Amino acid sequence: MTSDGAVTFWIFLLCLIASPHLQGGVAGRPDELHIGGIFPIAGKGGWQGGQACMPAARLALDDVNKQPNLLPGFKLILHSNDSECEPGLGASVMYNLLYNKPQKLMLLAGCSTVCTTVAEAAKMWNLIVLCYGASSPALSDRKRFPTLFRTHPSATVHNPTRIKLMKKFGWSRVAILQQAEEVFISTVEDLENRCMEAGVEIVTRQSFLSDPTDAVRNLRRQDARIIVGLFYVVAARRVLCEMYKQQLYGRAHVWFFIGWYEDNWYEVNLKAEGITCTVEQMRIAAEGHLTTEALMWNQNNQTTISGMTAEEFRHRLNQALIEEGYDINHDRYPEGYQEAPLAYDAVWSVALAFNKTMERLTTGKKSLRDFTYTDKEIADEIYAAMNSTQFLGVSGVVAFSSQGDRIALTQIEQMIDGRYEKLGYYDTQLDNLSWLNTEQWIGGKVPQDRTIVTHVLRTVSLPLFVCMCTISSCGIFVAFALIIFNIWNKHRRVIQSSHPVCNTIMLFGVIICLISVILLGIDGRFVSPEEYPKICQARAWLLSTGFTLAYGAMFSKVWRVHRFTTKAKTDPKKKVEPWKLYTMVSGLLSIDLVILLSWQIFDPLQRYLETFPLEDPVSTTDDIKIRPELEHCESQRNSMWLGLVYGFKGLILVFGLFLAYETRSIKVKQINDSRYVGMSIYNVVVLCLITAPVGMVIASQQDASFAFVALAVIFCCFLSMLLIFVPKVIEVIRHPKDKAESKYNPDSAISKEDEERYQKLVTENEELQRLITQKEEKIRVLRQRLVERGDAKGTELNGATGAASAAVATTSQPASLINSSSAHATPAATLAITQDTHEHRT
Repeated sequence: MTSDGAVTFWIFLLCLIASPHLQGGVAGRPDELHIGGIFPIAGKGGWQGGQACMPAARLALDDVNKQPNLLPGFKLILHSNDSECEPGLGASVMYNLLYNKPQKLMLLAGCSTVCTTVAEAAKMWNLIVLCYGASSPALSDRKRFPTLFRTHPSATVHNPTRIKLMKKFGWSRVAILQQAEEVFISTVEDLENRCMEAGVEIVTRQSFLSDPTDAVRNLRRQDARIIVGLFYVVAARRVLCEMYKQQLYGRAHVWFFIGWYEDNWYEVNLKAEGITCTVEQMRIAAEGHLTTEALMWNQNNQTTISGMTAEEFRHRLNQALIEEGYDINHDRYPEGYQEAPLAYDAVWSVALAFNKTMERLTTGKKSLRDFTYTDKEIADEIYAAMNSTQFLGVSGVVAFSSQGDRIALTQIEQMIDGRYEKLGYYDTQLDNLSWLNTEQWIGGKVPQDRTIVTHVLRTVSLPLFVCMCTISSCGIFVAFALIIFNIWNKHRRVIQSSHPVCNTIMLFGVIICLISVILLGIDGRFVSPEEYPKICQARAWLLSTGFTLAYGAMFSKVWRVHRFTTKAKTDPKKKVEPWKLYTMVSGLLSIDLVILLSWQIFDPLQRYLETFPLEDPVSTTDDIKIRPELEHCESQRNSMWLGLVYGFKGLILVFGLFLAYETRSIKVKQINDSRYVGMSIYNVVVLCLITAPVGMVIASQQDASFAFVALAVIFCCFLSMLLIFVPKVIEVIRHPKDKAESKYNPDSAISKEDEERYQKLVTENEELQRLITQKEEKIRVLRQRLVERGDAKGTELNGATGAASAAVATTSQPASLINSSSAHATPAATLAITQDTHEHRT
């Protein structure tokens, strides 16, 4: 059993005990009709609207009793007391009104919690209850409250208006903050149902009893922007202060408050209620919020049933409140000022219903004076009269629905520069929004219902992409030029000995790898998401096959060199068969094609987006966050396929490195560039072993990843072309003829033993030249002596001189031969000549 139900039960029990007294005679003058009034005035929580509603009800009593045609012969009397908006106290006040004479014909009540208790109990005494200040949607339940009417529209009348405004401003994400009271709980339930029907998402629903601190903090955590607040004015001040502390106000937030607060509600009672915010802070936080309220003041300057216009009533009410001690002249309005017209019209509704009931009872020779708490017939007549009541009051047209609810328009207002400005009106029944276009938003634009997350695709820097494309294009041009050079000079021995077809295959592989560099930089800037998977597949195919062709050609050469050193030692002049080199490259390429085709068919590469944490925009004040995204090429079993590709490539890289190391000091005439090929393999292996893991680590940094991988590929390609082809180009330029070129073989240099032998022979040759010079000097001296001795011994000397000349001639000939040979011959040729000279000398 609820607390309200328990209160009702005890009231019912007490009233049954006291019923003999209540059914006695009616005290008072026979020309008086008595009604009871329950007004919340002096409480510390909830709605204390009786402060202004009770003076308004008194004004209505005076005006009703002055009407000669209304309740002729009778005077309407109001008996009232304060309920402080407490259901228990309200029940006690109701019991006192019923128990004490004179007998009451009807009850007026305010505050939803009190009205709930009073209306649920009053049906037991056949009493009509008219609520002037109760908006709880629960009161619309006719089964639970069969005798209830109210001049205050139900709180649910605001919900269609709120939904309409949400649609108008494009808000589809809202939050709700409510006080834990039945009126607000039932209102929120209705609002949730309407939001669901309208497609509006409720991001969070927070409630509190008295301290809203934690609830407001939770709103901030949920990034709530459009917030519907449902609470009494005392709690509203606490909420507003906490809004300021949590910075849930300004251009990024919109609050919906209840419209029946007083205009200066956020400035009063701050110290008394322990609010720690200043008046200025409260004003700042309140700026821009919206309110929705049922029209409680007649908007047209029409004369109402009382003979006054709404403005004339306002003037009279202000005078009455001034007499009560309220500082109206300085906008110090009491609580309930907005609902005062409802209390005024409520008294008029009672009088009109009694008047109509009296007319109906006259035909049955009965009177309202005959009413008792057990007289259901007269109670039904009063109910029927109230249900059909309709008139123009100071609050507008007063009429009741089948649920006893007031039918009214809804007014929308906004706090602009510290004052409430009307924005428009909404007719729920006709679904008609009359908009005045006077709204003003902080920042000059309608706030967003959420942080707008802009998805920004991270792309490779355009200057970096252009730079890499330029370098790759230059490399492609150089590779084509070398292909032409290779084909044009294929008859030259230096080209023939390096296997030109194998070199051409390598160059085509280089070209394909450089083209893949360009594809690595093509991203969402240039292609659509639908076309991106094709780029992914093209990258895989080009880079893999290009690597296989370029590296495979070099690998096959090193492999053949290694085979020569192990199986061809018996026949060093054996030629290399080219088809074996091509078979090696074809085999590697076939394995590549099998892996790539399987990948392509069973698990093709797709576009995958990697998302990053939200970032603030650089140059904007809008409520925008940036969600960076980066495109990747991945498949469902991406790790498996990469493992296959990396495993295969890594295996031939490591094996190629081993072969290059094993053949580092081996030279063969059949492959004259094996040393340079080995150096290229060293560099390719090192760069690949570094690039593959590093590229995976920095994959989330698009510029660094692209630059690192692209430079690694470019460096490998250029270095391979440099090592293998530059020596050939230089040799062809230096020696344009085959005869001179035939001596070129960078790998046919003499061994260390030959070099030592050559140096020894050169030393011996120099020694022989020195000895010959000494002999020639002796011969010159001997000739000189022979001339001096005269003719006596001429015949004998001539014979001796002839023999010596022959010996000198014989000795000089090998010396000149040695000099001429040493000047032009290669070390091997010089070695051979020197050997001949030595034999001749011997």
